[in-house]
Amino acid sequence: MVSMTAIIIILVIAVLIALWLMGTYNGLVRLRNMKDEAWSGVDVQLKRRFDLIPNLVETVKGYAAHEKETFENVTASRAAVAQAGDDPAARMQAENALTGTLRSLFAVAENYPDLKANQNFLQLQSQLTGLEEEIQTARVTYNGTVRDLNTTIQRFPAVLVARQMGFKEAPFFEAEEEARSVPKVKF
Repeated sequence: MVSMTAIIIILVIAVLIALWLMGTYNGLVRLRNMKDEAWSGVDVQLKRRFDLIPNLVETVKGYAAHEKETFENVTASRAAVAQAGDDPAARMQAENALTGTLRSLFAVAENYPDLKANQNFLQLQSQLTGLEEEIQTARVTYNGTVRDLNTTIQRFPAVLVARQMGFKEAPFFEAEEEARSVPKVKF
């Protein structure tokens, strides 16, 4: 026959395990929600940039009408962002490509002194520069939250709970090699 002490010990162990499971699950939910919130911050800035691009392209087009390929690339990259939808991994890839084409657009603009002096262009360029800084800040916040979530999901014994409850690692938002390189413009 099982003694009362053994039953109490078993109950205490069961309660401790249940509390640990609840705490681990709640911590994972908190981190997932923080990651989603951080992505939302990135998304807001990316949408602001997305909306600014047509004005910038039209302004540059007025001065550099023969730069058709650059304009087509910017437009195609912008369309790829729209097609990526809400999937963060697809959006990250499309946004990195868009960043690269915007750099090409600004490289073209450097060759047109009248354009560089145009107030509309300067204002749009300033807005885009500010947006890029805000995107970078939001990206750092997102990546920090993803790091915390992924670390928690990967650590033992939380990995046991994470797998059973369907928690998955999130992708980091990193700039691709193309977005890091300086564009080369030839005439």
